[in-house]
Amino acid sequence: METSVKTQVGNHKPEVQSEYLLDLLQRIKQRPGMYLGKCSITRLRAFLDGYGMARAELGVPRSQQEHDLNGFQEWIQERYQITSTHGWDSIILFFSVDEKDALDKFFKLLEEFLNQAKIAEDKHN
Repeated sequence: METSVKTQVGNHKPEVQSEYLLDLLQRIKQRPGMYLGKCSITRLRAFLDGYGMARAELGVPRSQQEHDLNGFQEWIQERYQITSTHGWDSIILFFSVDEKDALDKFFKLLEEFLNQAKIAEDKHN
């Protein structure tokens, strides 16, 4: 039984929308409890790590949106003038009241990061 399930799963590539991440983040922003269990930046980071791992395990290449977010870690470090190896989630949490406040800040910072990246891209085109 186990072998046949693996074979079926192994032979079937699910249809995956290539540009999905930002839409998913918007849905999490609207209903964090549904996706994360509670409003927590730490849980969001774990969720996103799992999302990335699942795509990699399925052999789904990184989307353009995922590539666009590559600079978020460095941007957060520059914004908060942090040179340590702490992740973006830990840095935002350090400068927040609690996990919920950090999650709210994450979405504001992400929007700012994306807007700056878009402006920079527009200047190059």
